[in-house]
Amino acid sequence: MTRNWMVVFSVVPIGVTVLAVARGVQAKGDDLAEITALEARLVKAVNASDIDGVMAVYLPNEKLFVFDVVPPRQYVGAKAYREDWKGFFGGPVSYQSSDLAVETHGDLAFGHKIFHAVGTDVGGTKYDFTARVTDVYRKINGKWLIVQEHVSVPVDLASGKADLASKP
Repeated sequence: MTRNWMVVFSVVPIGVTVLAVARGVQAKGDDLAEITALEARLVKAVNASDIDGVMAVYLPNEKLFVFDVVPPRQYVGAKAYREDWKGFFGGPVSYQSSDLAVETHGDLAFGHKIFHAVGTDVGGTKYDFTARVTDVYRKINGKWLIVQEHVSVPVDLASGKADLASKP
């Protein structure tokens, strides 16, 4: 009987550890799937020029912080960033996202991607550019949202001009 209890006391902790690791992997996989779905919703909303759909993936309060390529380049709060997006939608938009990579750590995650956009802004100026985006995500009340974003383009140092056509 003593030997049986030793086996139980040896095997049970190993089993509990395996289950805990498996649960963590599943949770991480679910989080990655949820963030990937968030990114797909963003692409769909941008292509539909749906400002409410776009803003639904971002933190809806004044703690949202964004560095964008469009002046004033820094937007604090969802209201300010909504105004930035409104300028993007002057006509049909073609928006594609690629190379998404995300790392999750509990209720926080970070990721980066490349996007290419073609369209006309609200002032009638046509655009066609590729940019890089780094996002910080936070799971709030069970829902992933973008809480911080940094949009950038490479710069040709020789000319001092932005490289809007750069490919990954």
